[in-house]
Amino acid sequence: MSSVFPVNDYGPLMPGLVMAGVAILHVFLAQFAVGGGFLLCYFQWLAMTGRNEYARRFVEGFFKILLMISFVMGALTGVGIWFTSIQISAATIGEMVFNFHWIWATEWTFFCLEIVAGYCFYRYHQRLSDRTSLTLLVLYTFAAWMSLFWINGILSWQLTPGDWVQSRELIDGFFNPSFWPSLFFRTVVCLTLASLVGCVVVNLIPDLDRDAQRSLINRAAHLMLPMLLMPALGAWFLWAMPADSRSWVLGGSPAMMMFFMISVGASVAIGGYALLGLWLQRLYINGATATLLLLLAFGATAGGEFVREGSRKPYSIRYVVYSSGIIPEEVGRLREIGSVTNDPYPVTNEPDCPNPTVLLGAKVFRRQCAVCHTMEGTNGVAHLTQTWDLSQMRLNIAKLQQTKPYMPPFSGTPQELDALVHYIRWVLDDRPSPFDYQRDDAVLAQIQIWLDEAGTEASSLALAGEEWSP
Repeated sequence: MSSVFPVNDYGPLMPGLVMAGVAILHVFLAQFAVGGGFLLCYFQWLAMTGRNEYARRFVEGFFKILLMISFVMGALTGVGIWFTSIQISAATIGEMVFNFHWIWATEWTFFCLEIVAGYCFYRYHQRLSDRTSLTLLVLYTFAAWMSLFWINGILSWQLTPGDWVQSRELIDGFFNPSFWPSLFFRTVVCLTLASLVGCVVVNLIPDLDRDAQRSLINRAAHLMLPMLLMPALGAWFLWAMPADSRSWVLGGSPAMMMFFMISVGASVAIGGYALLGLWLQRLYINGATATLLLLLAFGATAGGEFVREGSRKPYSIRYVVYSSGIIPEEVGRLREIGSVTNDPYPVTNEPDCPNPTVLLGAKVFRRQCAVCHTMEGTNGVAHLTQTWDLSQMRLNIAKLQQTKPYMPPFSGTPQELDALVHYIRWVLDDRPSPFDYQRDDAVLAQIQIWLDEAGTEASSLALAGEEWSP
């Protein structure tokens, strides 16, 4: 049986939301760094061929900002993802490292190349020829995009493992069904972010008149042209998603549909402004407007990442690990021996627990619920269940994957389920002490019947249309 890992308690903040916040910031910075390389190559080429007399000033000023953000903030938030992920879902990150450690090692070599090429350009470009400077920028851009290439394969595998499920071959998992649409879509996002940041930076370059700024902005806007491909790439990605995941996004889950529409709406707004204002009318864009568009792009990135993460439910890695961190094949065994039998970690509110049953329920909550829920804060279980009586609560949790198809099945004994119910009720009753609990064998027998009726697999909807099921 796999090891038990505690989930860190962030108070009223949902642990998954903490990790998502760090991840979204990192993704935004990293994608900007990739697109920034393309933009720098383009402007270096404009400068060395004499196509724009102001391009050289842009390259020298823009890259300093790119370097600071991508190498410092990007690196820090990258470490932050590892730090938070092992506190929240160690089982998930462990499976990813176990299966793709060589891919990650390869990505890190490209990241090192990116740093070396970028630093050499920053440190020595004024002493180098234009051709040599461009060569360094191309090397930086290639290394940055290859870093995206390798990471994209791992992230897309979480949603669409494809033939890897049967073969367990690295290449099948890496080049999975959503690999190419995700890679191309992310590349377009990278170019768009770089273009928008470029428009902001142009307004910060001193001693440039409006005509000079307009000429640079119109050049930077060229990198937004690939946005015309976004509808086709987005449709391709949706088509590559499993049927249940697609249904969550397109209306099955109101939250996921809302974030999907935020992402689409923000992208349409940016694309519409770029098409009408920057490409057709060749307008000047001031710093405030450029910053507003960049904030819209951040919103689109956040919405897209929320959808990518949420659409995997009830899994964190499809067919491999549930969102609770429990492996699907272990559910039946945990129904017999208990999900927290081998859990040696104390809970944060252990001294306040009025009896062993409530304490057991607190451990079950941490093991099976705490990744995606708090008790009374964000996505709080107490608020979600406050209108249920004890019987309804027992039934709904016992048949959890049928109550909510994007939830994993309950993975514990009837005693653990009843303890979880009483822990929730204790919280709803404002944590009284004493809090009496009387074991009722008839209730436990009924819970066992409900658990048997629900089965140990994910909901039928979560497996609809799939050729393989665990």
